Amino acid sequence: MDLAPFLLDQWLTEYGFRTPPVRYNLASSCGPHWTLAELQQLPVGTLDLGAIAIDYAPPDGARALREAIAARHCVDPDWVIVTTGASEALSILFYLASKPGGDVVLPDPGYPAFAAYGEAWGLRASTYTPGRGSGFRVSADQVLAATSGDTVLALVNTPHNPTGAVCPRAEIEQIAGSLAEKGIPLVVDQVFHPLYFGEAQGSAAGIDNTIVVGDMSKAMSLAGLRVGWIIDADAGRRERIVNARSYSTVSGSPLTEALAAHALNNAETVLARLASTTSANLSLLDGVMAIAAGILSWVRPEGGTIAYPWFVDGRDSRPFCEALAEAGVLVVPGDCFGAPEHMRIGFGAQSVGFETAAGILCAALQRG
Repeated sequence: MDLAPFLLDQWLTEYGFRTPPVRYNLASSCGPHWTLAELQQLPVGTLDLGAIAIDYAPPDGARALREAIAARHCVDPDWVIVTTGASEALSILFYLASKPGGDVVLPDPGYPAFAAYGEAWGLRASTYTPGRGSGFRVSADQVLAATSGDTVLALVNTPHNPTGAVCPRAEIEQIAGSLAEKGIPLVVDQVFHPLYFGEAQGSAAGIDNTIVVGDMSKAMSLAGLRVGWIIDADAGRRERIVNARSYSTVSGSPLTEALAAHALNNAETVLARLASTTSANLSLLDGVMAIAAGILSWVRPEGGTIAYPWFVDGRDSRPFCEALAEAGVLVVPGDCFGAPEHMRIGFGAQSVGFETAAGILCAALQRG
């Protein structure tokens, strides 16, 4: 079968890997970059890369890494299965839940790969749509209304990509409990956890009837490691997940797993850099939105590294985004999320130069 074009990835590839690259990358949803040298200098523990055997890792991940993940989520390490990024985690979960005529409940807007994973494994997508009026916040009623007798899985993404909305842990508990009555597992994609700008939220790991997906790419700012995970209390399902992974990627790399474990053992330092960058850049973005009042509107993100403003006149943002890229600032056009009037603006990756990028963005908006 042919999957629909992955517009988001095509856009990021076209502009993000140019030579020379676009000067200011506000399209990324990741945090500020780390170098290998910087990771090696983190204060907690030691990282002896020269002693690592370049061999297979266990299919469920190295014990040290699983323990580091578990410690961050206050769960048993046996509940953790390491994957090749959150992408493999979600693909495996959709595959294992698939059945003829089944459907999966997804947010709209949402990360475009969600629907593609479902389609690849023969699942229909049934969506719920948190609106601007509610600050894009999802409710239990919305998720439940999207389910049917054919629903095999429901997904909540918090902090949400692309809106930055947060689903409080108490609401996740309500969603998971109501879905349990229908025999439907809840997947919580929380790759941006624990980055919040208001009330901090605990991990959804440990909530009954909940499978948590996370990774090193977003909040931990280490996308190049390609390390993700599934946290699941259900031992039988974990066995099936490991078996599925053994048939596909087999295992991760002991090198990247060691780097991930070391970073997680130093999470407070890594997350402090992210918090500093996002806090400063979000304040600058507040200024952009004030200047652009009447041209753009938004719901200020409650967490994560991205915002999702829209043109109030409803115009297609792609021509503007193309012109902005030529001026040196990369953002994502909303048609990548099925909403052409929107843009996705990342404020986590650009640790230097965001003020200059904001000025270029403001000037382009005022020119129309």
